[in-house]
Amino acid sequence: MRQLIIVTLFCAVLSFCHADDSSVWGTSIPDAVSNANVSNRLVLLLFTGSDWCPYCVKLRKEVLDSETFAAYAKENLILVELDFPKKKSLPDELKRANVDAKKTYEVRGFPSLVILAPDGNPVGRMVGFRGTPDDFIRKVDKYKP
Repeated sequence: MRQLIIVTLFCAVLSFCHADDSSVWGTSIPDAVSNANVSNRLVLLLFTGSDWCPYCVKLRKEVLDSETFAAYAKENLILVELDFPKKKSLPDELKRANVDAKKTYEVRGFPSLVILAPDGNPVGRMVGFRGTPDDFIRKVDKYKP
């Protein structure tokens, strides 16, 4: 019984830790650009289908949720997730903002990543990604101010 309690507490702690990590991803491009302008960091826009796109799930799991990327992003990026789920619902205002951003940045496939300079202008894009977190970081680093 004692082991069951310990395991349950451990799982609860882990779930709270993961919840903290996910809060790093914002949903507002204007807020992100404002923060990037002040901190002179790039904005990384992730266009994803979090609950239906297998390549989106793979990118998130293997690269974006890695400790390596999290440490890099904390110092160098402002992160924005623009989700287009099929199974879960988003608030109408967020849905509209995501659709508008998809049109603005001419996103045609998932996952797509758009990199914005601190002033909000697009400087790079990727459709999908294969590689390690370090490979991804090297690619993003090319756009640093």
